[in-house]
Amino acid sequence: MAVAKKFLPKNEKQLVVACGALAKEIKFLLAQLGDDKIDLLFLPAILHNSPQKIVPELKKILAQHKGNYQSTYIGYADCGTGGMLDKLIADEKLQRLPGAHCYQFFAGMDEFDKMMEDELGSFFLTDYLARHFDELVWQGMGLAKHPELLQTMFGNYKKLVYLAQTDDDGLTSMAETASKKMGLRFERRFTGYGLLKEFINNIHQTIN
Repeated sequence: MAVAKKFLPKNEKQLVVACGALAKEIKFLLAQLGDDKIDLLFLPAILHNSPQKIVPELKKILAQHKGNYQSTYIGYADCGTGGMLDKLIADEKLQRLPGAHCYQFFAGMDEFDKMMEDELGSFFLTDYLARHFDELVWQGMGLAKHPELLQTMFGNYKKLVYLAQTDDDGLTSMAETASKKMGLRFERRFTGYGLLKEFINNIHQTIN
């Protein structure tokens, strides 16, 4: 006989407010843990094209849910907010993902720094960005309508590095196609979930 799922009131749960680009990965990691004590809210990934909007949107969510949860965690790195996210984190006494961006916490802090030292002119994709390259980069940055901007924006780049969270031939093919559109050499590095997995595991361990 099936066991009825226990639904906990919000004040017994934790909240993770995260970038929509991490939705698939965070849901997968929580499913592996079998954790039903964490609620998830995701902001649109397109905010990365306007990073100055990330903190104001987070403030709205935090105000809306203030006092509803035991704790709230922020599923963002700095992500181009120029330190504004860290000010919010300090003011609200929250925790966020480490590093400056998702490339860094997927690859690992030291490993990413080493990649940058080896070759500065690298453009990075994750699983999400490989899947949504046309929407977020090619169209989102205006390259579809104005391909002449490619040289202006990416003329100093030498290669596209696909930081893969999963072994997926289809995503690898998409990332390689993206590198060809941009005129960049292609490189794939498997990272798995990196420090995102550690972040989710730490939340899980805190409440279980």
